[in-house]
Amino acid sequence: MEIEELINKFSDVEHCPIRNVVAHFSSKWAILLLLAIGEVSTLRFSDLCRIMPDISAKVLSSTLKALERNGLIGRTVQPTVPPSVYYFLTEKGRSLLPILNDLSRWARTQM
Repeated sequence: MEIEELINKFSDVEHCPIRNVVAHFSSKWAILLLLAIGEVSTLRFSDLCRIMPDISAKVLSSTLKALERNGLIGRTVQPTVPPSVYYFLTEKGRSLLPILNDLSRWARTQM
């Protein structure tokens, strides 16, 4: 492949599919959260805090909001006191799960 082809392929910031996909996972937590939620049908915020004790509540909340904004997860709020918030993978998120599981398997074999 010629350098000009590479420039055309990767330099269009707005329309480069790879840049857009990678932007969804700029947080080290995004992939882990998608994998954890993908293991079960739904997880509560408090469950995610227990599963990943080294993530702060603020970072967890902002990462979940970003994943929701990108259409990868959804959330439901139960009207309890305090409210119970449940997170689940959307169809788009579930379609990504096989790829993330492959990446996870690859990572485990490389450790």
